[in-house]
This record gives sequence, C-alpha cells and structure tokens, in this order.
Amino acid sequence: MARVSFGGVIKEVSLAYTPEAVPGDYVLVHVGFALNTVDEEEAQKTLELLRQLEPAGAETIDDAPGGEAA
Repeated sequence: MARVSFGGVIKEVSLAYTPEAVPGDYVLVHVGFALNTVDEEEAQKTLELLRQLEPAGAETIDDAPGGEAA
C-alpha cells in the first residue's frame, strides 16, 4: 500500500500490480490500484492536456493522473 496524492487529496492505493513503485514515482491508478508507473515527462504532458480541458474557474490539477506515490 502507498499514499498517493491526487491534486493534493491523499488516498491509500494498492501497489499489488506495481511493486517497483517508489516514493516520487507517478502511477496510473484505477479503482484503488496503481496499474503501472509513468515516467515524469509523459505524466507532465498528460497533466498539461488535462489542464487545457478544465473549465474556467475550476481547481487546477497539481499531480499526475492517478497521482504521485508518497
């Protein structure tokens, strides 16, 4: 198990499928499971695309889609 930040919201996530994940890694999370790790460059590109989709006045996305292992 790991604590993962989703835009500042911390959730407990299972690392059963990603035992190689370490603090600071970006992970793709679905229904409470980290499915794979994502390199930082790809995570940042994805975050930028998500930011462009946010409606005006919405909170910004601060972490990787799925979150960053803490």
